[in-house]
Amino acid sequence: MSFMILGAGGQVGSSLCALLPDAVTYTRQELSLLDWVGLRDALTTHRPAVVYNAAAYNAVDRAESEPEAAMAVNGVGPGRLAALCSEVGAHLVHFSTNYVFDGESADSYLEDDQPNPINAYARSKLAGEELVLASQPRALVIRTAGVFAVGGSAVKGGSLPERMLARARSGEIVRLVDDQTVNPTYAPDLAAAAVKFQAAGRTGLLHVVNEGCTSYYEFVRDVFVRAGLDPGLVQPISSAAFSAPAARPPHACMDSKLVPLLRPWREALPDFLTLLPVHTI
Repeated sequence: MSFMILGAGGQVGSSLCALLPDAVTYTRQELSLLDWVGLRDALTTHRPAVVYNAAAYNAVDRAESEPEAAMAVNGVGPGRLAALCSEVGAHLVHFSTNYVFDGESADSYLEDDQPNPINAYARSKLAGEELVLASQPRALVIRTAGVFAVGGSAVKGGSLPERMLARARSGEIVRLVDDQTVNPTYAPDLAAAAVKFQAAGRTGLLHVVNEGCTSYYEFVRDVFVRAGLDPGLVQPISSAAFSAPAARPPHACMDSKLVPLLRPWREALPDFLTLLPVHTI
């Protein structure tokens, strides 16, 4: 079976590349979801059986001032990609986010819970889900949350724990919100699950996250402890005090009615820390 990976330079994309070394791969610089002609040429040339779309506009705060750009990459682009995949007979696996929910529920969100996005980024990602499934009903759309890995998002300067470790190493006190909860999800675990579920013929919408719900503050504090750093270098702050341009859902944890959750996120931390460059910790 032949594979294509879009967004191959990101956390999820690079993890997929490690699992599927023979796949045709494109970073977002090499092939954009906005390049309709380029996408068509790539798909008709390579005729992949499966396309993994890990490309996205993921600058959550910047999307508030660039909603059209976010919608083009996260909404319209994946919808067009799904239509092209259907034309060449490829099965599309597309990644979405827990941010499609408003976070007001006390319970973890399931696949059939009603989305209610509260920022421009989340609205664009929900549009992408809907357009993908409208264009290819047998596509697999995977919602995930709090993705981290070594070599994280270039737009953000690395994954959250990487950035915080680098700042702490320089002696800086880091402050993270303690009133927003997520499932920290290790990108290699997510990628392995995506490959497994696709091979099993899964379609429609799935929630795929590591088990465990925690705040960003508690997550990074645990990383610091396991890395041998002073946990006092990370301090809690409220969302109101942080005052980010984009609103975030306060309780954005997910569960699944359809598939088991991945291993607890704390069990993934040793794997993550082992792969970090020595100077980082």
